[in-house]
Amino acid sequence: MASVMLLFIVFVFDLIAFGLAVAAEQRRTTWQVVNESRDSSYCVYEKDIATGLGIGSFLILLASQLFMMVASRCLCCGRALTPSGSRSCAILLFITTWVFFFIAEVCLLAGSVQNAYHTKYRVYLGNTAPSCRSLRKGVFGAGAAFIILTGIVSELYYVCLTRAKELEAPRDPGIRMSSL
Repeated sequence: MASVMLLFIVFVFDLIAFGLAVAAEQRRTTWQVVNESRDSSYCVYEKDIATGLGIGSFLILLASQLFMMVASRCLCCGRALTPSGSRSCAILLFITTWVFFFIAEVCLLAGSVQNAYHTKYRVYLGNTAPSCRSLRKGVFGAGAAFIILTGIVSELYYVCLTRAKELEAPRDPGIRMSSL
């Protein structure tokens, strides 16, 4: 039977990472153009809390994934699994978990880096407003969606892996032709 405590801890970590990613999406940096004088203007950015929330979500998701892989011995350590449907399912879910995890981490890291980037130049003697760059809507949201997918698939992976480990190899019922 799969460890209920492990599944609960990973669920809580993923839930916290999801909450931080959603909060980061809601608190993305916004800006406004300030006219210093008639001939110059510049960008003023609000507080940058979304970067910290995105990095926090990144680190908690990383801890969750590492915790799950250490507990399951990352599918590559330990004794060999008996060929069965549970083993095939575990291998497929293992690969899917890592793909979803990678996409979530890239979204969170890219969102945090882009959100922290602020243009720092002024426009002089022109009627054009400065190009104030900010993070596109939905980057942290995509990371949050992939956090949920990673959490679901990683817990299914652990359950299938546990079932595959509990199966015993079938005994060879054949007659041996050897001398004693």
